[in-house]
Amino acid sequence: MALHRNEPGQVTAALGPTNTGKTHLAVERMMGRASGMIGLPLRLLAREVYDRVVKAKGVASVALITGEEKIVPPNARYFICTVESMPVEKRVAFVAVDEIQLGADTERGHVFTDRLLRARGTEETMLLGAGTMYRMVRELVPEAEITYRERFSQLTYAGPANLTRLPRRSAVVAFSAEAVYAIAELLRRRRGGAAVVMGGLSPRTRNAQVELYQSGEVDFLVATDAIGMGLNMDIDHVAFAESRKFDGRRRRQLTAAEMAQIAGRAGRFRNDGTFGETADCRPFDPDRVEAIESHRFAPVEKLQWRNPDLDERSLEALQFTLGKPSRDRLLERVGEASDEKALGVLATDREIRDRVTSPAAVRRLWDACRLPDFRKATLDAHARLIKSIYLHLTGPGGRLPDDWMAGQLERFKKTSGDVDALAARLAHVRTWAYAAHRADWTRDPAHWRGVTREIEDRLSDALHERLMQRFVDRRTSALVKGLRDERDLLAGVASNGEVTVEGHFVGRLVGLTFNPDAQGRELAARTLKSAALRALRPEINRRLGALATITMDDLTFSDDGQISVGGEAVAQLIAGPSPLKPAIKLIGGDLGAPEAQSRARAGLEASLTAHIEARLAPLFRLRDAGQADDMPGLARGLAWRLYEAGGALPRLTVSDDVRNLSQVERRALRAAGVRIGEHMIYVPELVKPAPARLNALLHAVAAGRTDLAWMPAPGLTSIANDRSRTRADYAAVGFQPCGPRAVRFDMLERLADTLREAGKDEGKGFPLTADMTAVLGCSVEDLRGTLSALGYRRIQQGPDPEKAEGERWDRRRSKHPGSGRQDGGQQDGAQRQGGQRRGARKPAQAAAAPVDLSDSPFAALAALALPEAPKRQPRPPRKRRKGGTKSEAKPEQAADAAPNVKAEAKAGAAATPETPTTKPSPDEAS
Repeated sequence: MALHRNEPGQVTAALGPTNTGKTHLAVERMMGRASGMIGLPLRLLAREVYDRVVKAKGVASVALITGEEKIVPPNARYFICTVESMPVEKRVAFVAVDEIQLGADTERGHVFTDRLLRARGTEETMLLGAGTMYRMVRELVPEAEITYRERFSQLTYAGPANLTRLPRRSAVVAFSAEAVYAIAELLRRRRGGAAVVMGGLSPRTRNAQVELYQSGEVDFLVATDAIGMGLNMDIDHVAFAESRKFDGRRRRQLTAAEMAQIAGRAGRFRNDGTFGETADCRPFDPDRVEAIESHRFAPVEKLQWRNPDLDERSLEALQFTLGKPSRDRLLERVGEASDEKALGVLATDREIRDRVTSPAAVRRLWDACRLPDFRKATLDAHARLIKSIYLHLTGPGGRLPDDWMAGQLERFKKTSGDVDALAARLAHVRTWAYAAHRADWTRDPAHWRGVTREIEDRLSDALHERLMQRFVDRRTSALVKGLRDERDLLAGVASNGEVTVEGHFVGRLVGLTFNPDAQGRELAARTLKSAALRALRPEINRRLGALATITMDDLTFSDDGQISVGGEAVAQLIAGPSPLKPAIKLIGGDLGAPEAQSRARAGLEASLTAHIEARLAPLFRLRDAGQADDMPGLARGLAWRLYEAGGALPRLTVSDDVRNLSQVERRALRAAGVRIGEHMIYVPELVKPAPARLNALLHAVAAGRTDLAWMPAPGLTSIANDRSRTRADYAAVGFQPCGPRAVRFDMLERLADTLREAGKDEGKGFPLTADMTAVLGCSVEDLRGTLSALGYRRIQQGPDPEKAEGERWDRRRSKHPGSGRQDGGQQDGAQRQGGQRRGARKPAQAAAAPVDLSDSPFAALAALALPEAPKRQPRPPRKRRKGGTKSEAKPEQAADAAPNVKAEAKAGAAATPETPTTKPSPDEAS
């Protein structure tokens, strides 16, 4: 190829907007010649054209030459190159230079200008570019035949659009990697994903991403302005996310011609295209829109130029000729390009100047300075790399050492890391690929080309996979496409609940609830749910039908009131008409038929009712007894009050009724499962773990609280008193707070029996014994606190404060000091633990003054009690049987015949029920 424009050969300039077929025409004309060369603006585009020509002419006839990739068969006839890499020494029949309007670019423009002015084919030369180059071509290449080509399709302005509402087959353009990644992330979440194309991608990665878009697997492309340079894709709409970019020197507004170059990617061949704004891009002004639609732009006024005739005899001569201006007014001396800047830095380096002692050394330095800055490093960092390379090239071997090359490349072989890490490694590898493709830089260029190509391919594949993982939801994209096309999707539900659609796992059916396999992605969740409906509806209806006939054997309750089948929650207990009649709310199932949901709820409620009546049968027997005609009157009222209170009442709250019970009524209550104890009147069967837990759960559901994690474990007789729990909470599970401990009802009565037995010795009060701590399962200190809360006081200390030996307690004679606390004890008016000794050796106690019971241990349960049944007049005490003694009397008789009865309080009697002061054994006597 000659470098003088006066060499014979036809020169043609094909000018016009995008989508006019200029590049296609040039490639066809080149392949019609015996040999040819085409210079393209991008490595990506060069690779695309190379693949096309290889298909037509065969791999042995086609060469690819870019800065970091060189495939040159021995008998190559067609050379596909980037403009910078065009082998100027080649003589070929046809030469084409694409995108000549880039001659105005401040960074690369001088290279395009040089090819415009000097690159010629022996038979034909084609100059391809925008219509704005008409004047430049006419003035600078007067022999050229200029043809103007019209666009094949219409390009119109569509206005702004939200990113999430862009039409399918749209390309979103931004001018930084950060913006490209952010937009692609959003499109993944909201639209299924996007392909990514940037100038820094390797051809392998770029081709994989373009294929992802072209195949329809994703409907969106996010790219930099790299797509404006001839990359041909099926794009219907171009959306600008930005209208300003950094050009290497400053951040500036895109010109109308630059925007048209990018927007022109919309609409291929005969298909019309549209363009507009999106994201944070400011609206285009009407004049700019009109210019883009009509393809009328201000002509290019000047081209960047650099003196091609360099004097390499010395470093100073080289720098002088590089800075020489053009005599042509249309050619503007380029500002310092990156290679000139690097040369300027190295020219001040003493070590470099010591090496630059001959024209060959000057040429070597200038050759090294033209290494592209693929890494986008700082000028100093780039200059340091060039210096290292130059010192090796001018060293003893005159080549880059193999071990040094290997060490440089070893750092970039890893394929782990995210998108940014892999892209950075690829940029470094491109630097060494450029070095490997310089024939005189390494001892074995072919070897290092192979090594760098292998590393680049591995990194490219890894980068493509990371881009896919980060920016493409393949499953969602495929399902969206299937739903959009309204075709039947193959869907099913496995036995373990896994839901698949078109072979993709889309979620899991847990009970009646479908959990899409999507985390925080709105589109994914909506799409998966929509796609799975076809598989879920029949399965959910089947499961609802099974619930309509299920029995309690297959259901389990959790502490929060959930009902589960096979470990999967299907329903939730909610408050109903009463605690014993809760309602059912299905968990999920909304995808099923309404009638199926109704039947399932009804079936669960029926099973639940049967379960409650079976598990709490003693409580329902009290209800029946309270409604039965054969139950004596006062006992019937007490049975009904017990039923409504959940099976337990503090004795203090019904002391009058208990005192007035006849023996027949007591026997009737005992037959109904009721125990009348010294502290509590309760149903022992309901204190067992299973009924107690169910009873507590039902009352918690009715109260709107379903946290039962605090409940005592089965088998515990007492637990530490959690002050954050109310007395009502403890009463629901059969426990009563007493100072530091909460004691189970039956154990509270057993403690009373133990105290009674201990009080039969000769001393005053009763001694503390190990039996008492054994009953409560607590320490001596906790026993002391419990007794104090129950209304007892210590009257004698033992020798060891940590032991119970020698310590005696007695009933407190005055108002209980624990009044006002959660665990306030029994009042003195209650029947005294320990009772009266046999033989009545202890004198009867005087009537105690009325005591405030508002803070007694049973205040909470007392508050739950319903209004008392109508009182009967107390019966007169029965006469003792002849010959009987008090110790031989029946418990009921002993209770009724107790000689020492507390006087009724004259004030506050309604608030403070009175109890006998003598000590008959409570339910031994009940």
